[in-house]
Amino acid sequence: MFKKISPWIKAARLRTIPLSVSGILIGSFATYPKDLFNIFIFLLAICTTISYQVLSNFANDFGDGIRGTDKNRIGPERILQSGLISQIQMKLGIKIAAFISFVFTVTLIIVSFKNDFLNILTFLFLGILAIFSAIKYTMGKNAYGYFGFGDFFVFIFFGIVSVLGSNYLFNSELSLDLLLPSLTIGCLSVGVLNLNNMRDLENDKKSKKNTIAVKLGPDKARIYHYFLICISMINVLIFHFKTETSSYFHHFFVIAIIIILIYHIFQVYTVSELKGFDKLLKPLVLTTFFYSIITSLNYIFN
Repeated sequence: MFKKISPWIKAARLRTIPLSVSGILIGSFATYPKDLFNIFIFLLAICTTISYQVLSNFANDFGDGIRGTDKNRIGPERILQSGLISQIQMKLGIKIAAFISFVFTVTLIIVSFKNDFLNILTFLFLGILAIFSAIKYTMGKNAYGYFGFGDFFVFIFFGIVSVLGSNYLFNSELSLDLLLPSLTIGCLSVGVLNLNNMRDLENDKKSKKNTIAVKLGPDKARIYHYFLICISMINVLIFHFKTETSSYFHHFFVIAIIIILIYHIFQVYTVSELKGFDKLLKPLVLTTFFYSIITSLNYIFN
């Protein structure tokens, strides 16, 4: 039984989950001081986001697999590439994941907005767009990931929509005071994608997958990465000083985040071979998740 499930667990890439839920945590717990937090909406939002991420991972595995993009990749071997799951099985998996994503989306919207039809229609549109975007990243003739638009969509959905959208689910109000943390999560998420693309730069170039890293080249791609991380640090500091807090622990953790990100820039600078970027992926994912945790805890205990 486990042998049958194991390839699907690998294809789901559970290590990507912390990054995908980071924005949801901040957007949700920002409602806690206002007594608007709802555990059911929160759990549904988490489940919906995870379903989008798993769908995206399945579709990415399939899209890159049938194009042969994963044939000589440096990172972990993909499931379709390994032969553990066939193309037909993966297609079915994508359809099931898309259906589950849609069910979670509709349930979340109904629980959040009840009879508010304008918000129901708006978020239904956003949900369908998110599902479509998850699939079209590397699938189909016009897969946007092959034209360098992956960074834009990650920034929008992992950052802006994730933080501001999840917050809107609780209070039906657009909280622009969360714009800075949404930009932070967005930039850090794009940073994770850029590390992945810098690692795969040569292989993507041969496969005509024109990511931003491929278009910029190795040197300018690093400068682009420094820019993303620096913008994130600036946003973290501005938001911290704008937020009233009496917690010395929160001050300490914000300083820790800045130090970690500065060290990350140094690590990116010292990478001599493209495969060296692979080991920097997990730390940046966990740093982003750590930032979302300490920001959320500050809302709860402040």
